[in-house]
Amino acid sequence: MLLGCIGDDFTGSSDIANTLARGGMRTTLFSGVPSGPAGSEVEVGVVALKSRTAPVADAVARSLEAATWLMEQGCEQLVFKVCSTFDSTRHGNIGPVTEALAERLGEDRVIVCPAFPATGRSLYQGHLFVNDTLLSESGMQNHPLTPMTDPDIRRWLSHQTNWPVAHVGADTVMQGPQAIRHALAQGDRAMVVVDAIRDADLLAIGGAAADRKLVCGGSGIALGLPGNFAERRQSAQPKQGWTGVDGACVVLSGSCSKATRRQVAVHGQHHPALEIDIDQVMAGSQDSDQVVAWLLAQDDPVPMVVSSADPATVAAAQDRHGRDATALKVEQLFVSVAQALVAAGIRKIVTAGGETSGAVVEGLHLQQLEIGPEIAAGVPAVRDPRSGLCLALKSGNFGQDDFFNRAAKALASGSDATHRAAS
Repeated sequence: MLLGCIGDDFTGSSDIANTLARGGMRTTLFSGVPSGPAGSEVEVGVVALKSRTAPVADAVARSLEAATWLMEQGCEQLVFKVCSTFDSTRHGNIGPVTEALAERLGEDRVIVCPAFPATGRSLYQGHLFVNDTLLSESGMQNHPLTPMTDPDIRRWLSHQTNWPVAHVGADTVMQGPQAIRHALAQGDRAMVVVDAIRDADLLAIGGAAADRKLVCGGSGIALGLPGNFAERRQSAQPKQGWTGVDGACVVLSGSCSKATRRQVAVHGQHHPALEIDIDQVMAGSQDSDQVVAWLLAQDDPVPMVVSSADPATVAAAQDRHGRDATALKVEQLFVSVAQALVAAGIRKIVTAGGETSGAVVEGLHLQQLEIGPEIAAGVPAVRDPRSGLCLALKSGNFGQDDFFNRAAKALASGSDATHRAAS
């Protein structure tokens, strides 16, 4: 294994796995830290954790465990994959995890770059934009678990770490890898926020990171990393084809993002949708048995279950029942629904939302996933090689308006999409 990635949620992990697979590296997505060694054919191991909203101590411990396993597989560099909208409160764990990983690896200057222009995330003068809007005005300020109220990643990160936070601006980045490398070498220990507004900037940053033991960022940071391993990749290995499955595809949407709510509205115009009532779920009057019975009774190829209310409705429910208790109960409902669907023979599931996706993958006890065709920027189809179960794990803000239909088609056995994770 050449390169290791530690993802703080499952959608982000599939996202960076997709980026690296498209870059030509043989990539496997692992659900949690594996108990044994990876196969010799794996060039990139992506360990997906459900640590984004975990307490700092837990997130640090899980990430260090993943780092230890990846280094035991021979990884020369690690990437700590965080959300391209840097989802984390002022007291969040991105800073502490990055700090702990750097100290474990002996790294003193860590590139931090959540930018991913292909999905509308750009970083300029240390400020994160979503398309043409500052992060703090993009809707992310209303996130139910990780509200982002400050677009200045330098300032936000400084709340979370004892390390100094430095900055490499766009003017330097646009001069190329050598200029970035020179800027990174200036100064003592620091986390260095690096601007990126174009894919070309990410390629340059990747080239500048060739000798770095640790990089922190969104999946875009991985665009420029495969080239650093070109001479050692297993280029002679044949391409692996994508194998989809037949039958119905169920959508489980737990994201409250603007993009997902728009996708839910579009999908609901042509397909049946059941909305989760949080008050009923908390009271026990709406449960997984009812939801599963409704899904299996639908004469439709892509029925949908939705817990994607607007921010005001979610906030009111959290006030009534408690934020953590509400999130846990809804996650448990989706897990129970997914387990029952698989037991009933469903082999295609689309999930929306990082927390929902992570809960479902963990609840189904999936150990590792093959990376298939890209459905939307940042969202690949994935497959469990043991059961044949095919999934799409969508981050809340990603995907086209008709994403759910696109995903169902990509997971089907008749899909003409080809596997892009070729060496």
